[in-house]
Amino acid sequence: MKESPSFKKLVLIPGYQCNNRCVFCINADKRALKIKDTAAARAEIIRGAARGCDYLEFAGGENTIRPDFCELVRCAAGAGFRRIAVATNGRMFSYPAFARRAADSGLNEVIFSVHGHTPALHDGLTRVRGSFRQLLRGIENVKKVMKGTLGTNTTVMNGNYRQLPEIGRFISGFGFYNSEFIFADPTYGGVKNDLERLMPRISECAPYMRACLDLAASWPRPARPGALGYNWAARYVPLCHFRDYYPLQISEAREALIYANVQHVAPDYTNLDAVKGRRELGREKPASCRGCALYARCEGIWKEYLKVYGAAELKPVKK
Repeated sequence: MKESPSFKKLVLIPGYQCNNRCVFCINADKRALKIKDTAAARAEIIRGAARGCDYLEFAGGENTIRPDFCELVRCAAGAGFRRIAVATNGRMFSYPAFARRAADSGLNEVIFSVHGHTPALHDGLTRVRGSFRQLLRGIENVKKVMKGTLGTNTTVMNGNYRQLPEIGRFISGFGFYNSEFIFADPTYGGVKNDLERLMPRISECAPYMRACLDLAASWPRPARPGALGYNWAARYVPLCHFRDYYPLQISEAREALIYANVQHVAPDYTNLDAVKGRRELGREKPASCRGCALYARCEGIWKEYLKVYGAAELKPVKK
């Protein structure tokens, strides 16, 4: 199933500004940091291309509220990036003219953040009334004007994990086969600041995540041997709770198959090997994991999680 990694990815975070106030936001404490202005952001794009990066993802922060967003997309297209993506709450795309302008500028991948399947659930987590309605309009508009890859991400937390199967069915209704269900990150920000209220135990939420992933079981498989097919996957989860979904429905495993390297550039840091940084700084495999058949392939679980909940839920896989 191994393919040669075909992309070198730059995740660019020009700033942490946002028009949502998500309760779980990892960047909740960074909103006041100075953003990269247009010249600085353009320079980072050009430097990334010079390092050989050919896949650019704008993250943050909500980059679509920047007045220069389309200019930065055009800069990336001119610099030679083959894929240009944005992770977004979708609200700016609810304006048809903006959706068209972004597509015409060269944007060819949009990753919508969908944290609930109803206005009450989604708006409650984003803390902006009407954000769900704007998200739906944004999805509709982008589907009309863009031929590239469309997908979603969903943060899995105490507020929504029991509804994951319903959320998954809602997302699949758009025809999206590229969706990630992301176990909440307590390293910084909202979840760290209120971990016991927001962070679910992995043993409690994993069955709901697996049920959500199972929705993809009947989808068509790729005809070409070795092709990766759909991306309907869990991210940041310990493999002992997802042994039957490795590798194609585990985001980190797919990442290793697709990307030769992943770089992060933000206002407050630069990490030219983000995968290594996450493994060494954010995650941990406790002593009880030693001897697990999946040990070498697993990133373990968040260090901040272990401080509060311990490692008793991690069960080594014997075979």
